[in-house]
This record gives sequence, structure tokens and C-alpha cells, in this order.
Amino acid sequence: MLRLVAPALLLATAAFAQSGRVRVFHASPDAPNVDVLVDGVRVLQDLPFREYSEYLMVPAGRREIRVNVTGTNTTVLQAAPEVMANTWYTAIAVGYAGGRQPGLDIMWLTDDLTPPAEGQIRIRAIHAAPGAPNVDLYAGTPFEPLDRLRPALTNVPFKAASPYLAVPILTYHLRVAVANTQNIAISTGRLPSWGGMVRTFVAVDNKGGGAPFEILVLPDRF
Repeated sequence: MLRLVAPALLLATAAFAQSGRVRVFHASPDAPNVDVLVDGVRVLQDLPFREYSEYLMVPAGRREIRVNVTGTNTTVLQAAPEVMANTWYTAIAVGYAGGRQPGLDIMWLTDDLTPPAEGQIRIRAIHAAPGAPNVDLYAGTPFEPLDRLRPALTNVPFKAASPYLAVPILTYHLRVAVANTQNIAISTGRLPSWGGMVRTFVAVDNKGGGAPFEILVLPDRF
């Protein structure tokens, strides 16, 4: 079970310096549960595949981030990103841990929580499924035939993140197809939306790697 183990320490440090906010998402399908350390302090414990943390306040500046196998000192990922004050980030652990390619890596993404215009929502798509090829993303409404839609994003490779896209408030049905085909790899079903919504959609593998693939929804702004 995911535990926040040192938020008070981070908040206390942040009281004396400007801070950014960092959310962590575990998207490596064959990696074990992990702990996350910032500057040597464990801030997340036992984060499992397909789970994400809340936004954690982190002091601005260059920070050392390590991802360890839960309960050990075995570091499987390490990064030293620059955290800017008053900026939100998502760090995603992607790739395979067991020696297959593509190997483990961290995607470090800047989030934009700016409220959408009236009558719109803002969405971003991320390809974090190492077992999937390049894909096209279709954003339609339920029961809308695929052949009547134009893809919102085309030929998206692994580890790519789209910009935030402004779209009308509707009930959506997202479909992900193998690039340049209509072979559906992921179908979300009905996705309602409402005013003020900002979301990140992340395509991930099944546990262990490969199909069936799924889209997980991260709430950037409610």
C-alpha cells in the first residue's frame, strides 16, 4: 500500500524556500513496488505499478531523486532534475526493469494547471506503454464510428507526451489505434467531463508487460 512517509519534513523545508510540486507515477510493468527518495529522504513508500502519488511539495533547486526497490537500498532509477518554484511536475517511471528493451527511465514532465476557457477542458496524452508500437489517438463521443473521426494525435512513440489540448466539455470515448491503422489497442468507454477539468491520460502495459493495454487518468486539476 502506498504511504507518504515524510511529507512533514518536505513541508518544513519548503517553509524556508520557494517550492515546486512533484507527483510520481509508477508505469514500469515488470518493476516491483518502489520507494521514492528526494535528497536521501524517503517521501513515498511501497508505490505499486499503475499507482500515482498526490503532488508533493519539494524545495526549489536541483534535487536528487532516487527510486529504490521497496524496503531496500537498491536503486533502480536516479535523476537530478531542476525543480522550479511554483511549478508542478509529473515524474513517470517507464520501461522494463527485467533487462528487456526499452529499459527503465524517468519521464520528467512539466504540468500546466491553468484553468481551461469556459465550455472547455484541457487534456494531455502520454505514451508510457513499452510493449505498444507508435499509436494514433482518437477523441470521439460514445458510439461515434472510428472511420468518421480524424485522429487528435498521430504516430505517437513510446515516451512521448502531447501538449495540453483544449477540447469542448462532452462525454468522450478515447480510442488508441496502432499508427496508420484502425486496429484498436485501447478503448476507454465513456469519459464524462465538466468545467475546469484538466487531465493527463497515460497509456500503460498490462502487469508484466504487453497487452492488454489501458489508459489511466491522472487528475491535474479538478
